Amino acid sequence: MTALDTGTQPAPDLEAVLCDMDGTLVDTERSWFATEVSVMADLGFQLGPEHAPRLLGSPMEPAVTYLLGVSGVDIAPLELERRINERMVEILSSGVDLRPGAKRLLADLDAAGVPLALVTASYRAIVDAVLPSLGAHHFSVTVAGDEVERPKPAPDPYLTAAAGLGVDPAHCVVLEDSPTGVASGEAAGCVVVAVPSMTDIPAGPRRTVVQSLEGVDLGLLEALVRRRTRR
Repeated sequence: MTALDTGTQPAPDLEAVLCDMDGTLVDTERSWFATEVSVMADLGFQLGPEHAPRLLGSPMEPAVTYLLGVSGVDIAPLELERRINERMVEILSSGVDLRPGAKRLLADLDAAGVPLALVTASYRAIVDAVLPSLGAHHFSVTVAGDEVERPKPAPDPYLTAAAGLGVDPAHCVVLEDSPTGVASGEAAGCVVVAVPSMTDIPAGPRRTVVQSLEGVDLGLLEALVRRRTRR
């Protein structure tokens, strides 16, 4: 985890917004799967689209375990992990597109003084490659997948981010695009807004599902936290 002191004050009720990265703020989920397809093809295995739901939003270790299990290729897990991460860093270093509505939402939350954290299953090398496109100045705390003992879907990443910001998880909104990330945010006790990218996320009593970040604003986030905390 890395943290920066921004000196901002929390908004009423809403104390912070904790943002997933891949597929939520930046359009990288397709790049991740394309990279996995490419790396596995180099090893002689054709990874078809039917495997995508099992890989999207997955932390690296279970993703590698899954790839080795379905392919049977003879390669050490750490070596497969290294190849995937190195190829992704190469792709991302040239820049990455933001998801619709992400740039506007981050700017609005900044202007309102709402602390932001970036919480991702991607490793630190990937986070550092994406931050120049995303805007490192937006985030007081960033938590990478290789910086927590238990990654998503465990609550640890979001609990770590909330602790780093000094806020109550129950007064935080998590923005996520995958079932794995949604499970992590809910397990941490946060309010969850799901913005599906490549996999469907069903509605649930502890989450709000929207089609795009273009439909998300400060008023909505404050209302969701207020509704949860004042029951």
